[in-house]
This record gives sequence, C-alpha cells and structure tokens, in this order.
Amino acid sequence: MNLQLSQRRISDRLSPPTSQRKTFRRNLQLALAALWLLDAALQFQPYMFSRAFAADTIGSTAAGNPWLVAWPVTFSAGLIAHHPVFYNAIFASIQLLIAAGIAIGVGRPSMSKLALGVSIGWSLGVWWMGEGLGGILTGGTTVYMGAPGAAVLYTLIAVFVWPRERTAAPGSSLATTSPLGRAAPMLAWAALWASFAYYAWVPAMRAPQALSAMMSGMAGGEPGWIKAMDAFLGRTLAGHGTEVSVVLAALFALAGVAVFAPRAARAGLILAVALGALLWVSEDFGGIFTGSATDPNTGLPLMVLAACYWPVSAGRRPSTDRYTQKPDIRADRCYRNGRLCARNPFAISYAFLLLSLE
Repeated sequence: MNLQLSQRRISDRLSPPTSQRKTFRRNLQLALAALWLLDAALQFQPYMFSRAFAADTIGSTAAGNPWLVAWPVTFSAGLIAHHPVFYNAIFASIQLLIAAGIAIGVGRPSMSKLALGVSIGWSLGVWWMGEGLGGILTGGTTVYMGAPGAAVLYTLIAVFVWPRERTAAPGSSLATTSPLGRAAPMLAWAALWASFAYYAWVPAMRAPQALSAMMSGMAGGEPGWIKAMDAFLGRTLAGHGTEVSVVLAALFALAGVAVFAPRAARAGLILAVALGALLWVSEDFGGIFTGSATDPNTGLPLMVLAACYWPVSAGRRPSTDRYTQKPDIRADRCYRNGRLCARNPFAISYAFLLLSLE
C-alpha cells in the first residue's frame, strides 16, 4: 500500500506538462480554417462571378428586414452587380487568406490572433450585409433554412478558439475560458438553442404537412442522390409534421440547457452535435452541390461550435520546485515519453529524494 502510494506521488511529482487544452484549441482552429477553405472554394464557383449572385443570393436577403439591415444589403448587392467578377474575386481571395492565416497561425499566437481577428470582422460583415442577419428579423425564416446564419457561428467559433495563456479550471471549455468570460458564452448557447426550439414550435412548422412540403420543395438544382433523399424524407414526414416538430423543439431546448449541468454537459453536447448533423441533412448539406451555395449553412459549423463547449480536462501540471514554485526541469527530465525512466538510477534517486523532503 505504501509502495503504491509512493509510486503515485512520484508520478504526480515527475509528470511532464500536458498540452491537452492547447491541442484541442489548435484542432478547432484547423476546423475553422477548413470551414473558411470550403467557403472560398464555393465562392470561386462560376455562378458567383455573375450578376445573379448579387441579385438573387445577396439582394434577396433584404426582403422583410428593417431599414437598418435592408439598406446595407441592397447597397452591397447593387455595388457588386456593377462589377461582379472584380468583387467576387476579392471576396473569394479574402476567405482563402483567412483559411490560410488560421491554419498557418496554429501554434503562432500573434499570427493566429491576426487571422482570427480578420475572420471575426469579415464574418460579421457577411452576416449583416450578405445574409441580412440570417433573416432572424424577417419572421419568415426557420431553423431548417439556416437561421440564424452560418456567418455568426463562424464569429463565435473564432472568439472561442482565440489563443489564451491563462490557466483554466479543470473541466472548463474553450468557450467559457474565451475572452468573453464564462457568462456570455453560456447565454449565447442558451439563446441559440432557444431560438431553434422557437422556430421548430411556430404554428407554420407544426402543421401536419409543413415539414414534408419543405423537404420535397428543396430538390431544385440538387444532384440525383440528394433529390432521392429529399423525396424519401418528404414521404416519411407526410402527415407527421406536428409530432416531429414537438419532439425536435424539446430536443433543441434540452441541448440548450444541458451545458448548465456539469454532469449532463457532455451528453447534451453529443445531442447538439447529432442535431447539428440532422439540420445539415435537412438543409441538403447547405446546397453545396447546387453550384450556387456560398457556405455549408448552419448545420456543419454548429457541430464545430458544440465542440468549443466540450469540457477539457486540465491534465497533470508540470513539476515545480518545492521552495521556489518554479518549473523543475530536472524532475521533468526524469521522464521519458511520459513514463518514469526506471532504468535510470539518477531518476529513481532524485524521485525518492523529493519524497523525503515532503
């Protein structure tokens, strides 16, 4: 018993510093870079270099919005319509540079902050002047059509994966240790999923044939396999719109509140990822196969956003000197590839010397 306790104390004393949180942040930064890379690839499609992009994709988002949102959208659509090739080449290049900057900046805090700052500014501009705030003020959008907009989710992800050197509490997430603090990300998560529950609960979506008609009407411009999927979902949901909407509204609400209960947080986030995948399917994968989509819609970035709330364990702390409280490099060197160098007599001697000083 005493030997096991001694071995555990040696292990705790000599364990090297872990970088689980840093690695997790870097992986999510790469995920955000991949989203921007996909956006850039979609922006280079031939359709985007035509006037139809300005009139149909951007200009149409002004309808139903208040003047403060509609006027900038109309202005930007008119400006792009005069020189669509020039402006779209700029848009696509900016998105490509954002993706490259975030990817190259992984592990380089200064460059990463610059790229993420540009990402935040650009995505907010797109959300306002390109998506009309995702149509949330029009009263005619639904969660299945992409509300509240992919761009605002990009903004949240960029803020949550912002490089920070501050020590985090065990079990905290990247979102709750971001520059926004703990309360704002939690409220943002709750508000997001509450809006999903509301959109699923509105009478228009609870009509028996509403979901069936919506899925059947989304097949235009899609490849054959997605048309077949839409047709199958349309037949399956026929007459069941009320029941499905009630169940989805309840699941959306559950995903929104689960993160407030530490023991249920992981289960709630797994549910959120599953719902994000379901939404992405209902959005026909954002229409990325039609040749006219500008982003993968909300389903895919929603899954990345959920990962930002995943509780990350703190791991073992680096060894520190007992008296100076500074990193003890000698102790860490006694470890090789994370395990005690049992064949090194100096490592063993030093370990027991540390214990004798306790």
